[in-house]
Amino acid sequence: MGNTTYDSFVQHVQKIADLYYATAMLHWDKEVNLPPKSAGPRSRQIATLEGMAHQLFTSSETLDLIKQLEASYSTLDEKQKRNVSLAHKDYDRQAKFEESFIIRRSKAISTGYHAWLEARKANDFSLFQAPLAELVAIKREQAEITGYKAHPYDALLDEFEPGYTSNQLDVLFKDVREQLVNFAATIRSRPQVDDGFIFQKYPDQQQWNFGLEILKRIGYDFDRGRQDRSPHPFTINFGSQDVRVTTVVDEDNFASMCWSCIHEGGHALYEQGLPAEQYGLPLGSSTSLGIHESQSRLWENNVGRSKNFWMAQLDLAKNYFPDQLGGIGLDQFIAGINKIEPSPIRIESDELHYHFHVMVRYEIEKALIEDSIQVKDIPTIWNQIYKDYLGLDIKDDNQGCLQDIHWAHGSIGYFPTYSLGSFYAAQFFAQAQKDIPGLDQQIQEGNCLPLLAWLRENIHQYGRMYSADDLCIKITGESLNFKYFMDYAKQKYTAIYGL
Repeated sequence: MGNTTYDSFVQHVQKIADLYYATAMLHWDKEVNLPPKSAGPRSRQIATLEGMAHQLFTSSETLDLIKQLEASYSTLDEKQKRNVSLAHKDYDRQAKFEESFIIRRSKAISTGYHAWLEARKANDFSLFQAPLAELVAIKREQAEITGYKAHPYDALLDEFEPGYTSNQLDVLFKDVREQLVNFAATIRSRPQVDDGFIFQKYPDQQQWNFGLEILKRIGYDFDRGRQDRSPHPFTINFGSQDVRVTTVVDEDNFASMCWSCIHEGGHALYEQGLPAEQYGLPLGSSTSLGIHESQSRLWENNVGRSKNFWMAQLDLAKNYFPDQLGGIGLDQFIAGINKIEPSPIRIESDELHYHFHVMVRYEIEKALIEDSIQVKDIPTIWNQIYKDYLGLDIKDDNQGCLQDIHWAHGSIGYFPTYSLGSFYAAQFFAQAQKDIPGLDQQIQEGNCLPLLAWLRENIHQYGRMYSADDLCIKITGESLNFKYFMDYAKQKYTAIYGL
């Protein structure tokens, strides 16, 4: 009876997943191909499908299947038990929301996204202000419906990083302030490296082709994916057999395309490594966004900005860009791509100041949710914090509070996962170096597959089998420890800046 019921459960949950993935496809098309005047109908289509998926998942049929399986746990294996347990948790969370709320939230996100695009074109936050205020109000409502123990922000954070709280984030960012801020200041006191070669003219098509080649070299499977262009790079999946990435090409900034390809490629490698047989089930999805981000940041920084990686890849870059890079030596290249200097743009920031950018967003969105600041005041508050934290004067809204798409997606609670991911990445990569004999040499020779195989075995294959903390302990023997990131940063930048 147990197996038959579990089969019915799988079919039911996968049917719901089909609806969600169809919705995701419409989102992908919205950001890659959608004609400018098609936003209204697309918003309706997405809202309808999301409402149908929510209604089906929160139906009595779902709960009945879960309860039947819970009553016969002895007939299930460990993975099946975990799927049922997580499905019940997800059900309890989603069942709190009326379908009308899901549709209303979906429409607000679609409206907010297109308003953000218009505001970006006009470089004017006021065009995004009202839709963002509506989104913030909806996210406050979502927090109240979900419930929380200490702070409403925790209810939103839990959606992206299950079990993590704002109290834990406050402690983590305290470490950032006390350790990373001073270290970055020490680097800024040293003679600056030259990164001028990055900002020459790099033709669009050559950059695009180079990005595709780099994705192949880190193991991205183009038979199960593709790369396209979007205003903001992202990764999206429709199951592990169809995982897509996007990038943006700036002909005057080689770094923008190159490391967005590697970053999104890291996300995509995770998705392609999830177990295909668990399609639509909890174990077929990622542990958390912090773990997800650990994969992108590991490839982008621990690998993609390392000397070992470019010992094999710099000749490829010179073949594509002989005029721009032909006279650039390896050490000069490594120093330039790792230049430490405050930037107003998060995605163009160096990997140390990057976490200051995350803190800014965390502080603002947490204050928005607790209603201690108003949406209309975001540009003023943003600009002042950037002056205080980074010593930068923000020249306009596009350089400031309009630079990210996340709030337009309603993704409040998402930003902290970027820092969590970087810190997990340093800890995981340190373990991989211990576990894989000759890893550095393999990367120097252009062979990234042993590292990918290690990630597949230790992280990707499990999906949501373990919590982020349990997974970290399983891999490294301890919970997340900021020390690994600081050790990595000190070793790397001491060499580059002669500290």
